[in-house]
Amino acid sequence: MEYPFPLQILQTVSADAPWTYLIFALIGFGFGYVLELAGFGNSKKLAAQFYFRELTVLKVMFGAIVTAMVLLFTMIGLGILNYEAIWVNPTYLWSGILGGLIMGVGFIVGGFCPGTSLVSAMTGKIDGIFFVLGGLVGIFLFGETVPLYDYWWQTAGFLGRLTIPDWLGLPAGVVVTIIIAMALFMFWGSEQLERIIGKRDMSREPKLRLYGAVALFAVAFGTILIGSPSLEQKLERTTFTREIGIEGASIKFSAEELLANRLAQVSPAEVYHTMFDNGLITVLLDVRPEADYNLYHLNNALNVPLAQIPTVVPQLQSKHSPNTVYFVMSNDEVDATAAWRILVGSGVKNVYILEGGLNNWIAFFGEDDPEITPLAGVNTPEQLRYDFPAVLGSRYASCYPNPQKWEKLEFEPIIKLELQRDQSGGGCG
Repeated sequence: MEYPFPLQILQTVSADAPWTYLIFALIGFGFGYVLELAGFGNSKKLAAQFYFRELTVLKVMFGAIVTAMVLLFTMIGLGILNYEAIWVNPTYLWSGILGGLIMGVGFIVGGFCPGTSLVSAMTGKIDGIFFVLGGLVGIFLFGETVPLYDYWWQTAGFLGRLTIPDWLGLPAGVVVTIIIAMALFMFWGSEQLERIIGKRDMSREPKLRLYGAVALFAVAFGTILIGSPSLEQKLERTTFTREIGIEGASIKFSAEELLANRLAQVSPAEVYHTMFDNGLITVLLDVRPEADYNLYHLNNALNVPLAQIPTVVPQLQSKHSPNTVYFVMSNDEVDATAAWRILVGSGVKNVYILEGGLNNWIAFFGEDDPEITPLAGVNTPEQLRYDFPAVLGSRYASCYPNPQKWEKLEFEPIIKLELQRDQSGGGCG
């Protein structure tokens, strides 16, 4: 196979290299050291924040949060980091509120949250050790009783991948700047409470904090000026790795190179084979108008017209599994390719195009439906080139070809599963 673009051989570093574990250990040690240094292992100091006498925990935690937020969106705006490559925990509103209340009461009574209890336990404090043991008992009880309320927990108030900019409908830079302003006001207010209620002498506090606050706000305001990358810019920065040739050399492709080299277009035979692969979750996205979809569509295909594709991206990102493969399809490839660009640019992984569209699918499996006949002289893009005797949707035989008849299909595999975002938790827990 010849490729019209220059190919770059990747120099990859094995994920199991010993030095990576050393870095993880150093980060973990530094994190624990800072928490202990800030007093996060002292339950009395932690509980004092609820009485407005000692608000170090609040300032340290939110200081870390807003600093990470500013740096994160600065790197996103500069194109160094792909925001869609970061796992954002789905929002479960009502179960989140209930869980927050339970954890808040436990924090006030016990003096620890899950993270700070581990810090305390590792330094040998008895109350921290008992809090960790209590947490383990709670985890066990939750695991044993979760079937009783699992449906409510998973569905009540589920909002998917929802961020504050999405919620407010504002640019990310504006939201970042507003949150930084609120955080700085909160830091100032917390120090006033410590001075008035906690009787702390704030005159001894280092003056560098003022310069730090100004610098933090300046960088936050800079995120407005930088802005967020457009869908086209995100697509340009998206790369794919494929093994090409007999020796399986790893090649780095851009999105447009992948399309030009026909490595995003999957034959009807491979799509059909994927439908029966128990190790994969196959999602068929039919981006045609509703009229064409109602006339003829593949079995279990979801009709999401091209204009609506951006609206389903958050749902795909929230419910995505590592073994999910998406196939976008239209009558030919024009609309399907446009949908592919939107999904890939938005960070959705493992998206492929049905090669030749539904017209090619019917040509491939059409002998199962002799009543579907070709239309002569139809060359308009994205138009069905067949005449259908009735509007049957997915009830034509070729919409779900007989596995016994087509089980020995031969094809050149194109699909390669890509790595997903790490679905990890957050917060002090």
